[in-house]
Amino acid sequence: MNFAGRKKETSETRGMKFPTIDKIMDKDEITLSPDQPIHEAINVLLDRQITGAPVLDKNRKIVGMITEKDCLRVLIDSAYHNMPSDKTVASYMSPVVKTVTTDHDILDLANEFLTTNFRKFPVVYKETLVGQVSRRDVLRAIADMNNTTW
Repeated sequence: MNFAGRKKETSETRGMKFPTIDKIMDKDEITLSPDQPIHEAINVLLDRQITGAPVLDKNRKIVGMITEKDCLRVLIDSAYHNMPSDKTVASYMSPVVKTVTTDHDILDLANEFLTTNFRKFPVVYKETLVGQVSRRDVLRAIADMNNTTW
């Protein structure tokens, strides 16, 4: 699911120029695989101090997203079954992922953040992951913009 198919109002049609997502995204993304043990994935999120990560197949296509909230289900499952979970990321990830593309600008992105509960989006180019962009990335871009942009 993405907003790539939506009729896009460009910066030029608005009369303003905003940076595109590819200029502000994080290209050093942390990813997980569906067959990775869930406890290993939890440790990655904790060690890297991130709230979630895309789950990729061997061709770098996004097959899901795993978040802190998804990982909380590990505790519920373990308590219900009265034993530690030995499941994989695939068992807990959300298979439906909202993505953004590199050609949209930060105004489009800010609108997506305002109308959803997501904190970050995977950025794709031709259906392949190329980075991630967060609310904080947009805030940094706003801080970097000069007053003449407005």
